[in-house]
Amino acid sequence: MEEVKLMKGNEALAEAAIRCGTDAYFGYPITPQSEVIEYLMLNEPHKRTGMVVLQAESEVAAINMVYGAAACGKKTMTSSSSPGISLKQEGISYIAGAELPCLIVNVVRGGPGLGTIQPSQADYFQAVKGGGHGDYNLLVLAPATVQEMADFVGTGYDLAFKYRTPVMILSDGLIGQMMEKVTFEPQQERLSDDEIEKRYGSWATLGRKKENIGDRNFITSLDLKAEDMEEHNNHLQEKYREIEKNEVKYEEINCDDADYLLVAFGSVARICKKAAEISKKRGVKVGVLRPITLWPFPKEKISELADNVKGILTVEMNTGQMVEDVRLSVNGKIPVEFYGRMGGVVPSPEEISNAIEQKLIGG
Repeated sequence: MEEVKLMKGNEALAEAAIRCGTDAYFGYPITPQSEVIEYLMLNEPHKRTGMVVLQAESEVAAINMVYGAAACGKKTMTSSSSPGISLKQEGISYIAGAELPCLIVNVVRGGPGLGTIQPSQADYFQAVKGGGHGDYNLLVLAPATVQEMADFVGTGYDLAFKYRTPVMILSDGLIGQMMEKVTFEPQQERLSDDEIEKRYGSWATLGRKKENIGDRNFITSLDLKAEDMEEHNNHLQEKYREIEKNEVKYEEINCDDADYLLVAFGSVARICKKAAEISKKRGVKVGVLRPITLWPFPKEKISELADNVKGILTVEMNTGQMVEDVRLSVNGKIPVEFYGRMGGVVPSPEEISNAIEQKLIGG
């Protein structure tokens, strides 16, 4: 039976992790995502489902614990905020190279450096361009509501195991800290080793004895022979192309008859919906396109919409990052302008509506 609760975004994500049958969570406190590990510790999921919750000695330790649990085929996750995610980048690259499924949550705060504990979207490049070393991608989901903070845990695990790849939920301090009504699905059972192998194949190193040591699964991202490493990279790129083909998700709001288009993700997309309403009252028809997957990016949809509008304004809480992908998608068809706030400042609907007139209409 479904259950409805009033919760913070971080708490909703943590509760969803328990209900999704997560085997293990490894993390380290950092504002504004500390409620995730606090909620898990206080609610003792080991008594509910057997889930392991461990505060590691550092972010580096936490991501390598995720690597180990993922190598065993377990549903495993970590969460942090911007500086902490930076510390995890080497491990994330290893996980991507080893083709291991896991869930990584970034509740973004302002930077650079220690920056501020206020919300930001300045980690877009880090998330979608492969923040660590090497040629790889993360599948990135951007929630805009507390409900999506919960829902994307299950979605993220499904995608991670389907493609054997790390999946990131890219949130921000605004969604992590706000409270909304959330509907939860019933508790799922944790999967046994046999069920994991039946559903997803026998790639995991399950610690079983085999007659021939050569038959055992070997998890690594290392290959010293260049030709073999190139072959592995080509395999990864084929997988990423399959993800780009099948897993693009977005939301359209009043785009059918719009003269201008706002493109925004996460919490800013919510603000843009109100900005579009203000513009409508001013006699300007504005649609909103919200990318739900930041990678793969909805470039074909944006290109299609660019054929029918006069201009696009990309709105972000950073100096301008996603705007580059929007411009690549539009390919010079129409003007693409940017409006952003930084350092934890959240733009208002009124200033976004004003920016449409100033940057696109010329008023």
